[in-house]
Amino acid sequence: MATQPKQRNIGRLSEIAQVAVRHGFGYFFEKHKLPWPRPPATLEAEASPTQRGRHLREMLDELGPTFVKFGQLLSTRPDVVPPDIIVELRGLQDDVRPFPFEQVEQVVETELDLSLERAFLDFDPLPIAAASIGQVHGATLPNGKRVAVKVQRPGAPRQIEADLALLYQAARIAKERIRALDFIDARALVDEFARSIRSELDYRSEGRNADRFRRHWAGDPHVQIPHVYWSYTRSRVLTLEFLDGTQVADVDAQAYTLEERRRLAYRMAETWMTMIFRHGFFHGDPHPANILVLPGDRIGLVDFGLVGKLSDDDISKLTRLFIEAASENVDNLPRRLADLGVTYPKEKEEEFRTRLRELYYKYYGATLAEIDPVQVIREAFQLIYAMNLQLPTRFVLLDKAIATLGSVGIELYEDFNVFEVAKPYARSLLRDRLTPRSLAREGRRELSKLAFVASEFPHQLHDVMEELRDGQIEVGFVHKGLDGFMVRLDAALNRLVVALVVVGGLIGSSLIGIFAEQGPQILGVNILSFIGFLLSGLLGLWLLWGVIRSGRL
Repeated sequence: MATQPKQRNIGRLSEIAQVAVRHGFGYFFEKHKLPWPRPPATLEAEASPTQRGRHLREMLDELGPTFVKFGQLLSTRPDVVPPDIIVELRGLQDDVRPFPFEQVEQVVETELDLSLERAFLDFDPLPIAAASIGQVHGATLPNGKRVAVKVQRPGAPRQIEADLALLYQAARIAKERIRALDFIDARALVDEFARSIRSELDYRSEGRNADRFRRHWAGDPHVQIPHVYWSYTRSRVLTLEFLDGTQVADVDAQAYTLEERRRLAYRMAETWMTMIFRHGFFHGDPHPANILVLPGDRIGLVDFGLVGKLSDDDISKLTRLFIEAASENVDNLPRRLADLGVTYPKEKEEEFRTRLRELYYKYYGATLAEIDPVQVIREAFQLIYAMNLQLPTRFVLLDKAIATLGSVGIELYEDFNVFEVAKPYARSLLRDRLTPRSLAREGRRELSKLAFVASEFPHQLHDVMEELRDGQIEVGFVHKGLDGFMVRLDAALNRLVVALVVVGGLIGSSLIGIFAEQGPQILGVNILSFIGFLLSGLLGLWLLWGVIRSGRL
């Protein structure tokens, strides 16, 4: 039994290698001498640089849900993946092959413990949409309500865990053998992906997310969130109210006036701004298939597997950053980014501010049609890496959501200018922050922090005194400019020593000349006294010459 998982892994590795070779990536195994099962040599071919993105997308699609989701993650990481590949990988968002209806029926009946005929009045055999982990079918409940039933692919959790193990193995091999990928933390990338995909395996979690969104948007005339039918929801089956609308991806530009498309693009932007800056709970995957255009000038949201959560402190700091950006206060942006946890060396703050200002004004005022969002994000990451900045991981999903939403805006309204939406929204946020209620809430929060600090202070002081008593505290001093001072002090002491030697020599020679009555003499002076006077004189002249040369006579 212990050899079965190993045999399955070898079989899966062989399958991956075969698929990779079939799509033109066989040369990669040979080039890096990777220890994967070698496919038949007759299939090996090098992927064309102009078609590598398409080949990679087709390969990931064929390998199944785990690799499709991994491709979706890579499509949001311009710091890792070249632009031409990103464009192709975005096709994985809504271009996934469905699985057979017989398997759908089996999963639904197993989860609900009811036959399909008893659970629903009708159930469409053709899926409305197919995603990497599951697919959605239209159905009608016994009470006549039209619903959308999301069904998980059979064996998806088991296959995903097996594929995650292979991805971790691939990350280890990439770190050890592929020097060109040294700039990527492959293990961290797989960790991020594993957390994301595991959270999407339990549809009940997605249902709870949908309920929370519905509470936040209750009563809003422009945004609709589907109701969750919990009696028809399990870990692998999710039943939601059916929203009868058109996916943004399928919107016919000819069917809407320019003003209608403009209003729709602005409404989407305002919706996500509200999620981020007011609710602190936002939809993490706003691609065109997850946003519906509904009758009555409304939008509907679906697919709540990927969500972002922000604390009150995060929201407050993001709000300050947003207001500064919308108000063109570029010089304050480094400080606001630092508040969010973006760290950079203090001595590089001015350089960071200058380069940030250049990037900001390069795109400020331009329409989304004039901007390549991938290029903007790539330039931002280039700045981050050039400055050795560190980004907090909790904002990765926020970056992805904003970038995806920006690309959706291009499809709807070419002249959409994000600052045209941001400025009035920033003013409303600023007004809300200055209301008495908001100021009182902020004051209570700060007082709570101060109270906590005050309550902890006696314990911290006690700990410091204990460490001091036990000799566990060491104090170190760093002196700036001390080296030059020590050199000068050393020279002065050396001169003082020489001066003492000269004085001592003169005094000693004088005493010898006075008291010595016998022995050889030179010029009437005892020879020892004469030698002492001569040496002391030479040392004295040498010392005088050194002082004169130093210019400090």
